Amino acid sequence: MLGSGFIAEFYISAIQGQRSKDKVIAIASRTMSAVDKIADKYDISFRSTEMLDVINHPEVDLVCIGLPNYLHKAAVLACAKAGKGVICTKPLGRNAEEALEMLEAVEEAGVFHGYMEDLVYTPKTLRTMDSIKQGAIGKVLWARSRETHPGPHSDWFWDKNKAGGGAILDLACHCIEIARCFIGKEHKPIEVMCWADTQVKPIEAEDHAIGLVKYSNGAIGQFEVSWAFRGGLDLRDEVMGTHGTVWLNHFLRTGFDMFTAPGQGGYVAEKAESDSGWIFPVGDENQDLGYNHMFADMFNAKENGSLPAETFYDGYIVNAVMDAAYASVKSKKWEPVLLPGWKGPEPEIKSSPVLEDYDDQYYLIKEELLPDGSKKIILKDKNTGEIIQK
Repeated sequence: MLGSGFIAEFYISAIQGQRSKDKVIAIASRTMSAVDKIADKYDISFRSTEMLDVINHPEVDLVCIGLPNYLHKAAVLACAKAGKGVICTKPLGRNAEEALEMLEAVEEAGVFHGYMEDLVYTPKTLRTMDSIKQGAIGKVLWARSRETHPGPHSDWFWDKNKAGGGAILDLACHCIEIARCFIGKEHKPIEVMCWADTQVKPIEAEDHAIGLVKYSNGAIGQFEVSWAFRGGLDLRDEVMGTHGTVWLNHFLRTGFDMFTAPGQGGYVAEKAESDSGWIFPVGDENQDLGYNHMFADMFNAKENGSLPAETFYDGYIVNAVMDAAYASVKSKKWEPVLLPGWKGPEPEIKSSPVLEDYDDQYYLIKEELLPDGSKKIILKDKNTGEIIQK
């Protein structure tokens, strides 16, 4: 394990808890006091303030990167050089250039690599993806993902140079990949329109953003992110298809509501702002936030010699989309997603409507049941274009 912060503790507890046979045996972080604190808690024997000591440890076969964004590239390149498998937290890089360099390094070295995008592994998300693949909601037209909270835990997040950006880089990376999974990863992201601003926090990076990502099949992915949302961590997704809709609420309001006048007296849930009044605890954060399923997929893939559902290639695509978002914020125009490393097909942009036949003469526009129990049907003539109702 590289890192000893908030996310590292989530990772270690999930790694050593889900499959019951995986063990963190070595850990490095920037200060020994931080290393000792987490290593004592999880019984990790080898400890260092030098990441190369952990990467080159003879018993380590997979390195988990939970470091600040500005250290990802150096850590990944060191793992590739050492021939060690590597899994890296989101975002993969501070920009697409960094991400592509990391992707090329692990591919040239032939080492296992996984992109730790936990929110595509939540039980609700996995179930939704399965339903979409089975055609439950038809063709996906629009996928909307929202992540907002009062701001990240550590100082480096708030430094634009170290982090690479603000709420977009920290949170939209989740939302973009969630939308890709719903829309279909085979569809290339084409262009982005994004608004972002610094409205509340005394920082150089953005603390709010809303963006639209257009895909080659005509679908739209939408992200909404904020570091200034009050009330806790809000994670919601919405998927609209030609024949159905899915609404997902992962955090904040999940059906577990508690009122406590004296206060719970401790940790409630990630980013919770209060432990008294109405609070919204979470039954099992490792499960609900996708960490358990994510590590099971990563480790099973490594053992089977296959690729996990999320690889460095996915991290690179997400970084490229975010680069386009930042370009759009400046230009106030749709900006192209630049993907010199794209491995999928290069289809033409498709935006033709999905037409449903009513009969040989008409397309069906809408069928509606009226208050008196009668049914109204709105139709379009295939030849003349005339719209009628029955």
